[in-house]
Amino acid sequence: MSTKGIHQTHSFSTPLNYFTLQLHIAELRTVRVMLDAILVDNLVVEFGARRVLHGLSFTVPIGQVTGLLGPSGCGKTTLLRCVVGVQQIRSGTVLVLGEPAGSASLRRRVGYVTQAASVYGDLSAVDNVRYFAAIHGVSPTAADRALADVALADQARQRVSTLSGGQQARVSLACALLAAPELLVLDEPTVGLDPVLRNDLWSRFHALAAAGTTLFVSSHVMDEASRCAALLLMRDGKLLAQDTPDALRAETGADDLEEAFLRLIRRDKFGGS
Repeated sequence: MSTKGIHQTHSFSTPLNYFTLQLHIAELRTVRVMLDAILVDNLVVEFGARRVLHGLSFTVPIGQVTGLLGPSGCGKTTLLRCVVGVQQIRSGTVLVLGEPAGSASLRRRVGYVTQAASVYGDLSAVDNVRYFAAIHGVSPTAADRALADVALADQARQRVSTLSGGQQARVSLACALLAAPELLVLDEPTVGLDPVLRNDLWSRFHALAAAGTTLFVSSHVMDEASRCAALLLMRDGKLLAQDTPDALRAETGADDLEEAFLRLIRRDKFGGS
């Protein structure tokens, strides 16, 4: 009789503990999503028979600048397109601000600045920014301020088609800043800019992060890596590392991040430490 009671208690408590454990796991996943602006799990992208992203998994924390570093052609732009939901994927999961990438609810919460300027060449810089301001319900004054923030106040009345490539990219950035997005995805935003302007833009990025915006910034210029709070290092569609700049230096024993990246490449290619 007592043995039967023991077995009954055991058979009842085992599934109860299992479901309790699953509930805790679900709660932990919810907390994880809340802590991360971007969560990518086993992401695979193929162009025809060619695989361009090989099962990437990583997270991007909320409220800081995370850099996506790697040589041209390694898959950075494809990855950013996955994050904003405009790239077809083969398999995997991409969550942005707790929602599947590309969800309609994210349209006003995510800003995206492509490598090619996404503005109207036949309009002036200020007309472009004020047009997007009207779409977002933002005042013309805020539009003018956005242009000033990217150092284009003097070129405000100039037609975009007559601006340099770097200036056109800054018009795109001003448009993206208007809606005050929670996540700002920037594809090589400093390409073609002089050192002074690059420094000014990075100061702007850090100010945005300090105010709570998450920035995911790609670059192939390794000296920009030290400006990021965290780094993702890519090569040939694979993720070599995700860590802070200081941790990557310590792990590889390198004094600078470019050498750290090269040591990670050699480690990936030949194995060993």
